[in-house]
Amino acid sequence: MGNWSDNLTNDPRRKFYLIVNPFGGKKQGLAILESIKPVFEAAFIELEIIYTTHPRHAYELANTLSFSEIEGLVVIGGDGTIHEVVNGMMDRPDQATFPLGLIPGGSGNSFLTDLELLDPLKAAEAIVKGQRRSIDVAKVTLSDQVVFAFNIIGWGLVADVNVRAERFRWMGPIRYTVASLVELVRAKRRAGSLRFDDRELNDPFCFVLACNTMHTGKRMKMAPRATLDDGLIDLVVVKHGPGIFKMLSLFSKLYDGNYINDPAVEYYQVKGFELNPEIAGPLNIDGELFGITPAQVVMKPLAFEVYGESSV
Repeated sequence: MGNWSDNLTNDPRRKFYLIVNPFGGKKQGLAILESIKPVFEAAFIELEIIYTTHPRHAYELANTLSFSEIEGLVVIGGDGTIHEVVNGMMDRPDQATFPLGLIPGGSGNSFLTDLELLDPLKAAEAIVKGQRRSIDVAKVTLSDQVVFAFNIIGWGLVADVNVRAERFRWMGPIRYTVASLVELVRAKRRAGSLRFDDRELNDPFCFVLACNTMHTGKRMKMAPRATLDDGLIDLVVVKHGPGIFKMLSLFSKLYDGNYINDPAVEYYQVKGFELNPEIAGPLNIDGELFGITPAQVVMKPLAFEVYGESSV
């Protein structure tokens, strides 16, 4: 694999690309950009600012930009923009990677919650300091495409909620809560097999959620044992049958992670897994609907670097 540092010049002046999505998340990208500029200016760091103009533009930029004289790529956005950038980098024809500087600017910032970089100024200061840490990524092979996930891979209830929430878009952010309640009431039975290590689960499922990050959504601690650089993905499995009151009880414990101690929840840490539902359908990957199952997931340890304090 190529490496961004192989092509750096001896020029002591540091330079970054900076991608900002003016319309993503809470549409605060431009205001955040103005607030962090002084941090880079004070450190004599040059920014080449690029505004995204269409869907997957961030993917295209990460996939094609030349880093011969650029230290890294700074991104202002939420999980959706980060997902595009990570996939663009992992799909590069030259297989080169480069460090990512991540500044929160979206409605969902699960990844940056794990990195403890939810304040834009603190995130900018972390980039200026230059300290980096390596991050795992999950390679998801579907029946129709390959996708890289840095956050979550969800099937069953967690994917159905996304589908239904799209129909409730007029409600705003509350649509996810309403969609979750509707799907809990439906208590849909989902048959299939889940294989990992030397085990195979064939019971009907409520949902399967694979997490690289500890947090999901608004600080929900979905995978309290997850770390970003252990080479493992954390599987949360809830089989069909707990009932709506039990499910509501579990959801009330998501924010401290204690729900995983309930007998209705199974929790595993694995290097990969295979999911084969009886009825093909989409997955929730990093908060968006992707592809068609079945799915094979393999972890790629320490696949890229981000600016931030080391976990060690």
